[in-house]
Amino acid sequence: MTQEKLRIGLFGYGCVGQGLHDVLNSSKGFKADIVKICVKDRTKMRRIPMTNFTFDKNDILNDSSINLVVELIDDADEAFNIVTTAMRSGKNVVTANKMMVAKHFKELVEMQSKYKVSLLYEASAGASIPIIRNLEEYYDNELLYSLRGILNGTTNYILTKMHNEGLPYAEALKEAQEKGFAESDPTLDVEGWDAKYKLCIITGHAYGLFLEPEQVFHYGINTISKFDIQYAKEKGFKIKLVPFVGKTNENTITSFVLPRFISSDKYLYNVDNEYNGVITEAAFADKQFFSGKGAGGHATGSAVLSDISANSYGYRYEYKKFQQGTVSKYTRDFKLEVYLRYNDEKDKELFGFEEVSEYFSGRFYKYVIGVVNLERLYSLREQLRNLDVFIVNTGRKINPPTLQMGVEHKERDQNLG
Repeated sequence: MTQEKLRIGLFGYGCVGQGLHDVLNSSKGFKADIVKICVKDRTKMRRIPMTNFTFDKNDILNDSSINLVVELIDDADEAFNIVTTAMRSGKNVVTANKMMVAKHFKELVEMQSKYKVSLLYEASAGASIPIIRNLEEYYDNELLYSLRGILNGTTNYILTKMHNEGLPYAEALKEAQEKGFAESDPTLDVEGWDAKYKLCIITGHAYGLFLEPEQVFHYGINTISKFDIQYAKEKGFKIKLVPFVGKTNENTITSFVLPRFISSDKYLYNVDNEYNGVITEAAFADKQFFSGKGAGGHATGSAVLSDISANSYGYRYEYKKFQQGTVSKYTRDFKLEVYLRYNDEKDKELFGFEEVSEYFSGRFYKYVIGVVNLERLYSLREQLRNLDVFIVNTGRKINPPTLQMGVEHKERDQNLG
C-alpha cells in the first residue's frame, strides 16, 4: 500500500500537542509535515517560533493543501465544530477528544461514510494502549464476553498514592495536579466522566452499539476516605476505578463505571500510578491483558502518531461489529455486589439491598456489603453527588450466566482482575 505524504493542520499545542510534536520529529522515514498549528492564547510563550502558529481556525480548515486535521484541544464543543467542518471539506481527521467522540459517536460514524473520509481516535480511549485497533482488527469476528480495566490515569495515580503511601485524597489529588496528571478542575476524571466516555467509545467497537453517555451509570472516587482504603488493605485488596462492558445474553450488553476491589492475584492489582490496563475475555482468544501509560503527553502523543501513520496508508475504521449487528440491546437490569460505606441509615435504605452478606456499624463509620441492581444505582445518580457515601463493586459475579459459555468460563470469569 502506498504511503501518502501528509500535510497536517494541528489544533492545540498543550501537553499532548507538544508530545506529538516530539514523537513526530523523532520518527524516521515518516512522510508528514505540520503545516500550521492553531492555538487560542495569543500571550502564551511557545517553545517553537511563532511563525508556526495561527489564531484563526480557518487558516487550516480552508487550506486545500492540508489533507489531515489533528485535533488536540480541550473544548469538546469547539472540537466537534472543527472536526465536522474538516470532514465536510473532505479532510481526514485524527482526534484525542473522548468527550466529543462519545457524545456525537453515531453522527460522526455516519459522516465518515457520507463524506468518504477517515476519523481515527485511538488516543481517546486508552492513551498509549491500542485497544480500539485491536477491537477493530483482532476481535472483529470474535465472540467477546466482556471488557474491563483501568482507563483513567489520574484516578489510578490518586488511588495508588492513597494505598501505597497513606496519603489523604486531597493530598494525592494535589500531587497528581502538580505532576500534570490531573487538571486544575479534576471533575471529569475523579467523578468518573472521563472513564465513561472512553467506555462508550470502546463499546461501539467491541459490540457495535453507539450508546449515549447518559445511558451509562458512572461513579467516581471523589468521596473516598482513608477508612475505605484501610478496609481494602485489611482484606488484601486495592481499589481501582474500573469501567466494565459485557454480555448479559446473546444479543444484550450492560456497562457501568465503578470503583472495584482488586485482589493481589489479579492483573489489574499491579497496574499503578498513571498506568492503564485492559482485560478482554473472549470465546476463542480467552483472556488477554493490555497495559501502558494512561496519562502524559508522550504516551498520548504516541497513540496520535499511530493514527497519523495509519491515515497515511488510507486506514479507516470499518465498525465491523456494528455491521454484523449481533448485539442489539442494552440493559441496566443487572445485579452487583457492592460495598457501601455510609453514615446515615436513610442513605443505606435508598439502595434497596436485595441481600446482605456483611454489615458493620461503628462510632465513626458504617458499611454494608450486599446485592443491588444497577438500575437502582442509575436511578440514584443525581442524589449520589450529595450523599456522604462511597460505593465499591466487590467483583463477585451475581447474575446467572445466560450465554453458552460452559462451566469452565463461568468459573474463570469470577476470577478476572
